[in-house]
Amino acid sequence: MASCARKWFIAATVVVGFGAAGWPQEFDLGKFEYENSCSGCHGADGKGGGPITPVLNKAPADLTILAKKNNGVFPVSAVYDTIYGIKTIIAHGSRDMPIWGNRYAPSPGNALVPKPTDRFSVPTYEPDAVIRARILAIIDYLNRIQEK
Repeated sequence: MASCARKWFIAATVVVGFGAAGWPQEFDLGKFEYENSCSGCHGADGKGGGPITPVLNKAPADLTILAKKNNGVFPVSAVYDTIYGIKTIIAHGSRDMPIWGNRYAPSPGNALVPKPTDRFSVPTYEPDAVIRARILAIIDYLNRIQEK
């Protein structure tokens, strides 16, 4: 009886182990947002060598040294203001036609308007909260890739 139970336990452990190997890794929203909105210019590594760099008039900033340039402290507010559009970066475009479209600072008419069914499935849906979450996710990711 014990031998049979041991075999079932070993078989179950193997099945669970192989199943776990196929599970997706945890999703990183900050990295996803960065790769989709920033890496074209700033590069996958954040150092400024993205595929669009050769056609730009000014080289993109190295985003991995933001803390180093700020006496070792990551400048959360300055990065937030830059992404949101409070601090103007000429290469990012005006807020009338920002490089990110309405992804990080939507106009009221186009602001991630939920479908009528979303109001029932997500009663606390708030477009500004979605935008803040996206920006804060990028800030978190940039903070994690800072040079030591």
